[in-house]
Amino acid sequence: MNDCPRDAAIRVLMMPRDTNYHGTIFGGVILSHIDQAGAVAAIRYGCPQVTTVAMDKVEFHQPVRVGELVSFYTEVERVGNTSITIKVSVEAIQRDSGEAVSVTSAMVTFVNVDKDGKKVPVPRAE
Repeated sequence: MNDCPRDAAIRVLMMPRDTNYHGTIFGGVILSHIDQAGAVAAIRYGCPQVTTVAMDKVEFHQPVRVGELVSFYTEVERVGNTSITIKVSVEAIQRDSGEAVSVTSAMVTFVNVDKDGKKVPVPRAE
């Protein structure tokens, strides 16, 4: 059984309230968590307040079911003057086998903003 050795930005246990009429988790629920995981990565990078400006094509490769633990892994892909692009990879631990399967991935671009919502420069990593 997979014990989730990697550090995920977030992990979520899927619940019945998030299912569609097929009995699988709504894609929109996964999209919402992708957005949150990307924001966590941007905050960890040094952007205390970000807003989402774009999410690239998201294609689902596996369904997610109630009771599965879903992990959202992040990597900083690009840092611009006021924006940061984060790759979010999504994996689910299947209930029956305990196997981790790739669900989807997305590139999410955020803009670093101040308390008034105005763009501000992204801090540079040393």
